[in-house]
This record gives sequence, C-alpha cells and structure tokens, in this order.
Amino acid sequence: MAAAKPAARGLIAPALLHPAAKPLVFLLALLPFAWLLYGAITDNLGANPAEHLIRSTGGWTLRLLCIALAVTPLRVMTGTPALARFRRMLGLFVYFYAVLHFLSYSVFDMGLEAADIAKDIAKRPFILVGFGALLLLTPLAATSFNRAVKALGAVRWQALHKLVYAVAGLGILHFFWMRAGKNDFAEVGVYAAILGALMAWRITQFLNRKRFAATLPHSHAPSRRRPG
Repeated sequence: MAAAKPAARGLIAPALLHPAAKPLVFLLALLPFAWLLYGAITDNLGANPAEHLIRSTGGWTLRLLCIALAVTPLRVMTGTPALARFRRMLGLFVYFYAVLHFLSYSVFDMGLEAADIAKDIAKRPFILVGFGALLLLTPLAATSFNRAVKALGAVRWQALHKLVYAVAGLGILHFFWMRAGKNDFAEVGVYAAILGALMAWRITQFLNRKRFAATLPHSHAPSRRRPG
C-alpha cells in the first residue's frame, strides 16, 4: 500500500501538469453557467426561472468555494504540488458565480432598480451578509494576478487573501438565513461541515507550525533589534 501512493502520484502529477489540464478545468467550471444559459434560452428552468437562476448561481458559488479552499489541503496531504496551478482560476470562478448570483437577484427580483436594491440589502440581514461576502470577494478577484502580487508584496497579498475565510463564514450565514424561512437546513449543514473541516485543517497546520517554531533554538530566531 505504501508503494501504491507514490505510484499514484506519479500518474496524477503529469496529468495535472499537462497543457490541456487548465483548459479542461476552465470548461468544467464554466459548464454550470452554460447549462443555465441553455435552460434560459430554451425556457427550461421550471415554473419559476428567476428563483432557479438565483438559487443555482448561489449554490455553485458555495460549491466552487469549497473546491477552491480544498486545493491546499489536498495538495499537502497527497503530495501533489501541481494542484496549486488551479487554485487561482477556481477562486475567480467563485467570484464569477457570486456576481451572477447578485445580478440574478438584482435583475429578476428587483428589476435592476438601484434604490430598491439598496433598501432591500439594508432591510434583510441574509441579503446584507451575502452582499458583504461579495464585497470582500471583489478585492481578492482584483488581485488574483501576478502583477498584483508583485505590487502588494507577498506578505500583504497573503494577508489580504485571508479574507476568503470571512467570505466562507458570511456565505454560510447567508445560506442559513435564506433557508431559515423554510426550516430546511440539511444542505446548509453539508456546506458548513465541509468548510468547517477545511478551516480546522488550516488551524491545525498553523498551530503545528507555531509548535515547531517554538522548539527551534533561540539562537536561530531572527533578532528584532534595529541596526544601530
């Protein structure tokens, strides 16, 4: 069994590094949008097309957020660094579906009336937290490029992109409050469990790094004294 894992990695890594891998992931992530567009064109979105579009785009936002956040744990646990190639693209697709979700609500529920949208956001908590998540996602999408990393510097860029954890929390709260009216929390529980497990893994990794750093000899720790 121990020998099987390196063998599996030996097969998976070349596939992930193949030139066709990124275009394939792109097409797979775009497939839900294409299916919804086809349904809208052919009038095949059910009795309430507007509600179907709003719920479907919201659902795909959460699914892709789970997938994007799972990239790093999977990369570390499986020893496949090539998985990191897809993280940025998946993050941008999270934003893409979040924008579609908000546009579907704005157009079909609110008739694209800016004043009514602003009042509704202020009045309904579940829309307020969803809109807050979209606002937090915006700078993450805007800085998901190599030039932005260079302009901000790696440390500040990484600090900014930790906002994704707040986005995950707000997304779950948005979904929870939306389902509260129907007292239907089964699907909410699934997403909360997945995102909770992904956050727990990151917290564990952080604590392990701190414990490891504490075991290092003090002489190896960088001095905080400023040059004279």
